[in-house]
Amino acid sequence: MLPYSGSVSLVSSFLFPPLQFVPPPNRSDWLCVVTPSVRRVTRSSDWSKSRRFPTGLAHSPAEDSLKMAASLRCFLRSGKKAVSALGQREFHRSAPAAAQVTVRDALNQAMDEELERDERVFLLGEEVAQYDGAYKVSRGLWKKYGDKRIIDTPISEMGFAGIAVGAAMAGLRPICEFMTFNFSMQAIDQVINSAAKTCYMSAGLQAVPIVFRGPNGASAGVAAQHSQCFAAWYAHCPGLKVVSPWNSEDAKGLLKSSIRDDNPVVFLENELLYGVPFEMSEEAQSKDFTIPIGKAKVERAGSHITLVSHSRYVGHCLDAAAVLAKEGIECELKLSRSPLPVVVLQVINLRTIRPMDVESIEASVMKTNHLVTVEGGWPQFGVGAEICARIMEGSAFNYLDSPVTRVTGVDIPMPYAKILEDHSLPQIKDIIFSVKKTLNV
Repeated sequence: MLPYSGSVSLVSSFLFPPLQFVPPPNRSDWLCVVTPSVRRVTRSSDWSKSRRFPTGLAHSPAEDSLKMAASLRCFLRSGKKAVSALGQREFHRSAPAAAQVTVRDALNQAMDEELERDERVFLLGEEVAQYDGAYKVSRGLWKKYGDKRIIDTPISEMGFAGIAVGAAMAGLRPICEFMTFNFSMQAIDQVINSAAKTCYMSAGLQAVPIVFRGPNGASAGVAAQHSQCFAAWYAHCPGLKVVSPWNSEDAKGLLKSSIRDDNPVVFLENELLYGVPFEMSEEAQSKDFTIPIGKAKVERAGSHITLVSHSRYVGHCLDAAAVLAKEGIECELKLSRSPLPVVVLQVINLRTIRPMDVESIEASVMKTNHLVTVEGGWPQFGVGAEICARIMEGSAFNYLDSPVTRVTGVDIPMPYAKILEDHSLPQIKDIIFSVKKTLNV
């Protein structure tokens, strides 16, 4: 047993009110601490730091382990009554932590819940059924819903995209998966001329509720023909909604909203994010969870500079903020003691490319007076270029203290060699350089 004023064994603690249990972050290095005033379970390396314990009671982890073993021996000698009493104890439990869910599983949950909710929803594409999808996003859906609602198609994007558009016009709600959006170029006539323009050309009489989804942008080592970002391509066309999620909550909430929307939606995922786990709140795990299309999200609040990005590069922006903090440029809301100027960096996750939440960007620029846009696509006529134009045309332009800076992919077809590929895409160091340049640091 542990030393304290008044000798009491571990078993005698049952005479006192119930133990308070503090759940450990790991399984090791824990012991039972009993004092006349406080009875709690805590970590041996931390328990002496508690304000409730005198400093003089601190011992090394080795000593704590020996004393814990002695206490357990004393406890076991007391017999079955003490054991049964221990089984009846009620321990305090902290609130459950947010679940870690990969983007792949979040997309799978969204489709599963919408397939279950609405019989008109079905999925079609190459290898989506028996093979569970090229990236396993549709894993388990064919076994659950069968051939009529999870449909494998031939390798003919023009053909099955046309079938999906026709089904949407007939009152169904298809999810059309492209193995990669680079292949959607084979079906771009169906996406633009058939899906996007029909509602307008029919004076609103013919809705086309369809979702075109699949991986977009550069992956790794797939060269020029399989590495394009189509955000600007499809956002250029009126009649389409274009969504680009970053984390698991984005993926699930936005996909559910896209499936329920009466307009054609281009849903741009990222292959490199499929296996990345993100925390999902209890609310996001609900079947009723959705995220409205057309609303950006402030991922990190700040007041000195605004970073606007979408998809995978939101994570790059947050990583750049962390690096800047280590270099003395503080990117959180707390103040820095560094001689360099304090920079509180705000990161905006666009989530939706069209319609773009310009109001949120303008509000942030009016507060920070600086703007950097980050995207993986080419610079000419890109998403960042559109943001720059909107800011210049709007009232936020008068609040800028320096020109807007764009961080984009290099204006060349994607090279195959890895080192050249890395230099063709925005890296964290490029974002850091642009932030310092914009702030003249």
